[in-house]
Amino acid sequence: MTSEVIIDVQPKNISIALLEDKQLVEYQNEPTSVSFSVGNIYMAKVKKLMPGLNACFVDVGYDKVAFLHYLDLGTQFSSYEKYLKQVQSDRKKLYPIQKASRLPDLKKDGSVQNTLKVGQEVLVQIVKEPISTKGPRLTCELSFAGRYMVLIPFGDKVSVSSKIKKSEERTRLKQLVQSMVPKNFGVIVRTVAEGKRAAELDQELKILLKRWEDTITMVQKNTERPLLAFEEQSRTVAMLRDLFNPTYDGIYVNDNSIFDQIRDYVGLIAPEKTDIVKLYTGAVPIFDNYGVTKQLKSGFGKTVNYKHGAYLIIEHTEAMHVVDVNSGTRIKKENGQEANALETNLGAADELARQLRLRDMGGIIVVDFIDMNLAEDRQMLYERMCKNMQKDRARHNILPLSKFGLMQITRQRVRPAMDVNVEEDCPTCFGTGKIKSSILFTDQLESKIDRLVNKIGIRKFYLHVHPYVAAYINQGMISMKLRWQMKYGLGVHIIPSQKLAFLQYEFYDDKRQFIDMKEEIESK
Repeated sequence: MTSEVIIDVQPKNISIALLEDKQLVEYQNEPTSVSFSVGNIYMAKVKKLMPGLNACFVDVGYDKVAFLHYLDLGTQFSSYEKYLKQVQSDRKKLYPIQKASRLPDLKKDGSVQNTLKVGQEVLVQIVKEPISTKGPRLTCELSFAGRYMVLIPFGDKVSVSSKIKKSEERTRLKQLVQSMVPKNFGVIVRTVAEGKRAAELDQELKILLKRWEDTITMVQKNTERPLLAFEEQSRTVAMLRDLFNPTYDGIYVNDNSIFDQIRDYVGLIAPEKTDIVKLYTGAVPIFDNYGVTKQLKSGFGKTVNYKHGAYLIIEHTEAMHVVDVNSGTRIKKENGQEANALETNLGAADELARQLRLRDMGGIIVVDFIDMNLAEDRQMLYERMCKNMQKDRARHNILPLSKFGLMQITRQRVRPAMDVNVEEDCPTCFGTGKIKSSILFTDQLESKIDRLVNKIGIRKFYLHVHPYVAAYINQGMISMKLRWQMKYGLGVHIIPSQKLAFLQYEFYDDKRQFIDMKEEIESK
């Protein structure tokens, strides 16, 4: 299996696509202005106590207050609280955590009103991003995730991932890490640490300890609240940290600064794979070049087709996701309805497992498969779904088919489900229902080019249009593009873009910055 990561960096957002055998299986899109993400650590104040919920609301600077439950304070909350007071008592010299005394664990049956008070400062970490009407979810049990391990300040033990099955390797890793970890720190050894040398583990441990030191130094030296004490690595690097596999064939990015970040990170964790990170400089949009745009258009939306005419209908409600499996125009097999239902359901299981990862659907998912009479067929479908979900990094649980033919799945949700709008607004009428004659579209484009070159003074630019329109402009020995270049200069470039609607267009300058050429009458 070949795996590739495609990263599209735009002025307003960053999109990341993971391809397995050229098929899109994961997609992330994040506005560059968003500063809230899982892993960020804040020094913030308690805004309101909620004794009935045994929880409190904390102001971390978001428009909705964040939620912190009593049980998320962690067993070592008292030790944290005392240490933070010691740190803040001296703004010049940092009190080392190794000298901090450990206090008794927080009682699990305690109450928030006896532990916290309004206005109290707490060091918290985001564990779930804002979803719908809810603010971020917080914890006081801080952790710093690396590729091979997770560092836990005030932790008291070294744990090894249960996915490492060999007892000799588990013992080796545990003893090795125990000999490295300073006092008052705990560590969780991740699955990818299996077989790694002591030098590699020690190097990452030093990096994680430095992050902790930088975080607590930020708290010591700054009095503003809320304070962003630690910011998780950029989404691109954070995703690669969890996803990166030595078998990757390529990581392609179209931005110099992000390219440098990724190359440095890969060089740190896998120096021999640095060459797979490549800067994309082509004129065609990077997602178009690697076939991502078309898969996005076909992979999202309410109806998803998979094979032989069958399709899924995916509905999203506040409480759950509901999926209906339909055979559609599929031709029945010679050996009957049961075989046809089984094959359709197995194909649906394959596509649904991909959709869960692609859309990052979380919470409760209920799937209505086509009814099957044979118990062995229902068991085969359940086993197929379990096998497909083994690639999914999110925690999940799958129940066998109920007597109503429904499969229930729960999947970890830490951020809103990914939703890509595949419907396109009319680019010429903007919803008015009236458009100029389409045969005059190229005349309209030429008037824009004339205005751009002769009035605004931009002589080198890129005109993005639908691929069909680009083909029309480029056709013939003396094409329309050639005539425009003879009239307005060789700085005129025509770029086919699959993301645009049929009569939609976009202008970009030589630095790939968007130029708004829509007139007021067009945008009404």
